[in-house]
Amino acid sequence: MDTKVANENIDRRNNNTAFTMVCGGFTCSKNSLCALNILYVMVSLLMIGIAAWGKWFGLISSFQVVGGVIGVGIFLFLVAVVGLIGALKHHQVLLFFYMIILFMVFVVQFSVSTACLALNKEQQNHLLEVGWNTSDTTQRDVENSLDCCGFSSVNYNETCNAPCFYNSSCVSCVSKIQVHTEEVLRFVGGIGLFFSFSEILGVWLTYRYRNQKDPRANPSAFL
Repeated sequence: MDTKVANENIDRRNNNTAFTMVCGGFTCSKNSLCALNILYVMVSLLMIGIAAWGKWFGLISSFQVVGGVIGVGIFLFLVAVVGLIGALKHHQVLLFFYMIILFMVFVVQFSVSTACLALNKEQQNHLLEVGWNTSDTTQRDVENSLDCCGFSSVNYNETCNAPCFYNSSCVSCVSKIQVHTEEVLRFVGGIGLFFSFSEILGVWLTYRYRNQKDPRANPSAFL
């Protein structure tokens, strides 16, 4: 009778261990972390590809904008590779630095996203004017794409690359930019919030995964 009870207890423990490994244990955490970092790799490559494509076909002539997008894509790619290697090898040091970097990215991205969603009209106009005065290349891109001249007023004594300039029928660019500004800010803020929550999920998965024991490893090995 005692032997039968002991065997039942052993079977129950084995079933619980298998369930934990599949649904909430080491294997599940590892696979989830790998999947999350593969998603980050795909997003980073997409950002780099879109920026290069826009520059190649002349859709974006500002090198600062293209360089900034490519730089963010490369940074995200490197962080994702570190997380992926750390997850595959259960490397404690790589997972620690990955967790810290991902948390800092979450703080910055969450702050920027909430700021984009909370900006009022006056703040939007101020930021648009600052961006307009920063780069002459950006001004030319906006004037060509929106067929407008000047930021807040049209001055026909200056040069302008917009087609309407030669017909003396231009309007200021701020009036056309404002039509799309709120939609763009909501889109950017929403996407940023979505990825910021995925980043905090990655931090939680990494913290959990670092403190789990590999069932295939030596039971007396150091974590």
